[in-house]
Amino acid sequence: MAIEIERKFLVADGAWRSGVVRSLRIRQAYLRADAKASIRVRIYDDNRAMLTVKTSRADLRRNEFEYELPVIEAEMMLSLRQGHVIDKVRHHVPFEGLTWEVDVFEGDNAGLCVAEVELAAVDQAVPLPPWVGQEVTGQAQYYNGALSQLPFACWTADMQALAAG
Repeated sequence: MAIEIERKFLVADGAWRSGVVRSLRIRQAYLRADAKASIRVRIYDDNRAMLTVKTSRADLRRNEFEYELPVIEAEMMLSLRQGHVIDKVRHHVPFEGLTWEVDVFEGDNAGLCVAEVELAAVDQAVPLPPWVGQEVTGQAQYYNGALSQLPFACWTADMQALAAG
């Protein structure tokens, strides 16, 4: 079991692109998502799959359990999903000793771009890259589970404008 500690931000501009060291395509769907936990299946670049269980967030930390599974089984599990499939490309961008993950969403969530960074401790100092914008840690609508239920394409124009900066 791992403890996940992360902070999440909107992306202010495309300056992060010059720092990308790795990118991968992700398709994911939620089999369950409620106040106690979420269970998701995720397929990376169509050649690796994981089943993940995360407890609900009390603060910046939550328990996370991950298990690798055959891609063919993950593909079958996608049909058992609640809500929409999340399609995105995740870009890894190092900045001052931390690796940021910049998710550029596609499909029903096209137009949304979110950066997150995983931390070793809740009180860890985080040097912010110049390309990050407003912090959205704890704002449910920016988390994948919420995006699977209410995709960015269904947000009001005002909500979309706030996310676009």
